[in-house]
Amino acid sequence: MPARKSKSQARELLFGDLWEFDPAPESAPAHIDERYRLFINGKYVAPKSRKYFDTISPRNGRKLSEIAEANEADVDAAYSAAAKAFPKWSALPGKERGKYLFRIARLLQDRSREFAVAETLDGGKPIKESRDFDLPMAAAHFFYHAGWADKLDFVAPGRTLKPLGVVGQVIPWNFPLLMLAWKLAPALATGNTVVIKPAETTSVTALKFASILQDAGLPPGVVNFVTGAGETGAAVVNHPTAAKIAFTGSTGVGKLIQRSLAGTGKRLTLELGGKAANIVFEDAPIDQAVEGIINGIFFNQGHVCCAGSRLLVQENIATDFIARLKRRLAVLRVGDPLDKNTDVGAINSKEQLGKIRELVDAGIAQGAEIHQPSCKLPRKGFYFPPTLFTGVSQSQRIAREEIFGPVLSVLTFRTPDEAVEKANNTCYGLSAGVWTDKGSRILNMASSLKAGVVWANTYNKFDPSSPFGGYKESGFGREGGKHGLLDYAQLD
Repeated sequence: MPARKSKSQARELLFGDLWEFDPAPESAPAHIDERYRLFINGKYVAPKSRKYFDTISPRNGRKLSEIAEANEADVDAAYSAAAKAFPKWSALPGKERGKYLFRIARLLQDRSREFAVAETLDGGKPIKESRDFDLPMAAAHFFYHAGWADKLDFVAPGRTLKPLGVVGQVIPWNFPLLMLAWKLAPALATGNTVVIKPAETTSVTALKFASILQDAGLPPGVVNFVTGAGETGAAVVNHPTAAKIAFTGSTGVGKLIQRSLAGTGKRLTLELGGKAANIVFEDAPIDQAVEGIINGIFFNQGHVCCAGSRLLVQENIATDFIARLKRRLAVLRVGDPLDKNTDVGAINSKEQLGKIRELVDAGIAQGAEIHQPSCKLPRKGFYFPPTLFTGVSQSQRIAREEIFGPVLSVLTFRTPDEAVEKANNTCYGLSAGVWTDKGSRILNMASSLKAGVVWANTYNKFDPSSPFGGYKESGFGREGGKHGLLDYAQLD
């Protein structure tokens, strides 16, 4: 005979059954066109290839729009426009360039709700993340660099900063608008002109952003958008006019770019993959750490290069900490990214969903213990439940390969030295997190961890004035702050 539930248990279950959020869909229109052309020399133009491809909304798997597919001739036209615009743009006084950047930031703020909805429809991230993080941070980068445009003499005292020329940029699909801002703002502030290629699965907000450039009165040719897949990206990277290439994306593609540019004299910055460790010591603020771990891996469905996808928790608190983590997972809401109640939205594409499933299956096959909270996934679209693996060893694929999805691997450690050794035992070096009550331990860990960014008792905190970038196979170069400006300029 099954054991009877206590009154408190019964009340808890009854309360859980009754507690449900009403749907809270975002109602603002996204104003997405049925078809988008290329943006070259200040105008939307039809592709010379005469080809378009569908962009699919991961929210429901339906076609969202048609995107122009640029070929080599289109890329060449974009570089020609950028090269023609460079002399006048670079000769403008810094305060004048700053005015354009300021206008862009203000216009982006004015249309932030529209752009947030478009970003969510195109990429699948929850609307509250697009609304509260992506859009404000994108505008902040333009504001910040608008302030630097007339102060470039103070970036490197005693040296003169000069623009490089025409810059080729390739951005990823996980933060389409934010990565655009990270790259465009410093390039324009330092006097460069740009040819930029968005990711093929998330080109909508970039092409919508071109209308903001028009409204801001940016001179024709200063910024040009070419869209397409890998062949378009290769044409951008290998074009002889480019003085520099800035790429954010996978480590594999980054290696190909580095090999192709070797010996060309082009400047290169790469922001690539990561397998960050979030390290929790026994004296950490436990509940705060749980929230930080959740934010570190499930923010944007884990589609974050600096995601804290490895949890290293001190052995003597591991049982309690994992139990609290599982309870927190149980109340994460997975579903329609346009619903303001949603915590975990849609996986960006069917292909990415397949990669996540393949690595999760590998984790199970290699003996790790999987935990997934009970949740109903939408029948249409691309979704995956938040996932936790315990009993993970350093040799398993889920502990070594970048999953780029809502999957957390948990390992344990006994001493700080063991934590450092395990955290650094990866080919990546983009970010890390340390949770402890001791300031001295934070400083010691930060100097020992091989990571470009180390967060202390927090995670995923960004600011335009703070440089971001990695080591080892996470790339090189920095974005943000004075360091990011220097990567778009030559010093005399």
